[in-house]
Amino acid sequence: MRRKIQSLVEERIDNFENGYVFTPKDFADIADTKKISVALARIMQSGKIRRIYQGIYDKPKYSKVLNELSCPNPIDIVEALKRKFNWYVIPSGNTALNLLHLTTQVPNVWNYVSSGPKREYIIGNININFNPIKQREISGLSEITTLVIQALRTLGEENITEKNIEILRKQLNGKEKKTILEEAKNSTNWIYENIKKICEE
Repeated sequence: MRRKIQSLVEERIDNFENGYVFTPKDFADIADTKKISVALARIMQSGKIRRIYQGIYDKPKYSKVLNELSCPNPIDIVEALKRKFNWYVIPSGNTALNLLHLTTQVPNVWNYVSSGPKREYIIGNININFNPIKQREISGLSEITTLVIQALRTLGEENITEKNIEILRKQLNGKEKKTILEEAKNSTNWIYENIKKICEE
């Protein structure tokens, strides 16, 4: 049974792309967490995977430019944690601005709001913060609506420019604009006024 579990886990890992980040929860259909963790520990000894944080692993990606294994992608780490804890997670602060192309500056700290508790993960030189958000602030909202609202809040009412509006207008498709217009009706007045500008054709 132990060999069968390890074989199934390895088979799934073989299908992961290099750089993929995962946790034992991603193998919950194969066996319980304890058995999966034992299998992952054995596989890790072969160098096929590495543990980047307690309970978090990746299938290393080699960088020819750096001539070494690449650091994991912060966004992939967040996605793995999102799956593990079943959190609702949305980028906030400068992370939201970066992902929406409102800034070219890569965040020093990757900030997110989530339906989970306040948590901080420091993995190498990657710092990821999760801050809880009130359920009423995300109730009935899609991820794209919440992301745009978080970005506008980060900019602040007085700092939103026509250029910001134009950048968001160009990257949102018609379906997303329709969704945001409908869902954000109950958001703060100045936020919704800017959303209406963003969604103008």
